[in-house]
Amino acid sequence: MNLQPAGVVLGVTAFVSIWLGHVTVRALEYRMAWLPGPLFLLAGITVEIGALLVRVPLASGVLGIVGMTLIWDVIEFKRQEKRVARGHAPANPHNPRHARLLVAADPARLS
Repeated sequence: MNLQPAGVVLGVTAFVSIWLGHVTVRALEYRMAWLPGPLFLLAGITVEIGALLVRVPLASGVLGIVGMTLIWDVIEFKRQEKRVARGHAPANPHNPRHARLLVAADPARLS
């Protein structure tokens, strides 16, 4: 019997990269005054190009999964911002983007 660990490695890679992407998007969206979506897009495209150039199939698969997760995180930054605006995610009053949302939601905060 010949065991093939690639499926397990790719599955764990998908799980960990999606989890890290989720945690990173929430943390950065909460803390940063600007959203780093363009940086994530550039990183994702770079990693995807790396996936195309690598000759080892397992490494190519891992890079492909990580690259797509980075590209998807660009979309998630905007979605997270909308969740904050709707009150479905915590707003940071020290973040200028969130402060504007909080004032727009409750004008009494100005006084």
